[in-house]
Amino acid sequence: MISRALDLNHPFFIPLWRRIATVAVTAIWAVVEFATGTPFFGVLFAAIAAWCTYGFFFTFNPKDPAP
Repeated sequence: MISRALDLNHPFFIPLWRRIATVAVTAIWAVVEFATGTPFFGVLFAAIAAWCTYGFFFTFNPKDPAP
């Protein structure tokens, strides 16, 4: 269950706009957290944005949907 939740190669992310939206939302939320004075969550969301950027745009290889 957890491995599916963390799978960046899931077929859901095949459309480019979903990958861009995921990275943008996490990056914007990191900025919001820094602006409101909570650097722990800012760093957390910045790390998630960086991880998603790497996974979506450098190593993306979507899996075929199960029949």
